[in-house]
Amino acid sequence: MNGNDSMNYLILLRHGQSIWNLENRFTGWVDVPLSEKGIKEAMDCATELENVEIDVAFTSKLIRAQETLFLILAKQKKSGIFLHESKKRNEWSLHPVRFEENEIPVFSNDALNERYYGNLQGQNKQEAKEKFGEEQVFIWRRSYDVQPPGGESLKDTYERTIPYFKEKIVPQLENGKNVIVSAHGNSLRSMIKFIDNISDEDIPKLELATGKPLYYRFENGEFIKDE
Repeated sequence: MNGNDSMNYLILLRHGQSIWNLENRFTGWVDVPLSEKGIKEAMDCATELENVEIDVAFTSKLIRAQETLFLILAKQKKSGIFLHESKKRNEWSLHPVRFEENEIPVFSNDALNERYYGNLQGQNKQEAKEKFGEEQVFIWRRSYDVQPPGGESLKDTYERTIPYFKEKIVPQLENGKNVIVSAHGNSLRSMIKFIDNISDEDIPKLELATGKPLYYRFENGEFIKDE
């Protein structure tokens, strides 16, 4: 990606490796931080994005995605200011409309959270295979519309992520902003499914590496993947 391009971009980024990624555990909505490797992945990504002018950032409510984002912004010498949506005009956490040159708005919403893995959360994936069978765990992990016990399917994640994407993220792109979304494997897979019109049958094959950004040019209302 050329940071000097006149067109604007959507940057999709799965957070760096978390402590539970390292331990091969189902994480979901459990709020665990980055591992040492995850911090390095975020810093490597920050170097890649150093010359890209980021105007607006979106992230989930989970610390691993937020840590990744703020390591990237620190490399850019930018301060991310969380904008907390509220009907109370005098709420202390609301930032003035005007931003300083080194500040960018950050929107955080649980619509961008990882898929909720229900009863599997915290379990080691290998131990889960031994307990429930490898085929069953594969179905829970990779199918589009099968829910793990007490949890969400990828379809459920899609149905909470895409309305937020269309309502909050796309308008920023339409306003000519470069947007980064620091989120999770399944919320990002939902967005990619929507953007690239990937079928229910093919989306389970899509795997996203930690700390590796994907770029889409936004041009005339269309998304164009930047290889």
